[in-house]
Amino acid sequence: MHWTRILGVALIVAGVIMLFMGWNATESLTEQASEAISGRYTDETRRYLIGGAVAGVVGLLLVIFGAKR
Repeated sequence: MHWTRILGVALIVAGVIMLFMGWNATESLTEQASEAISGRYTDETRRYLIGGAVAGVVGLLLVIFGAKR
């Protein structure tokens, strides 16, 4: 397996973990109160959700298109 595919798998795993952490953060009492008051999630929660999604997509692209022989 080429290093780009290994990196892709690692990014997918990291992305899933970050999405899971972001999802759990949205369910917290303080996050729900903040969202009710301001209408949006806190910056930290948004970073987890967006970063996890980006890492997952980049990882998937590396696994699919990375280093063809």
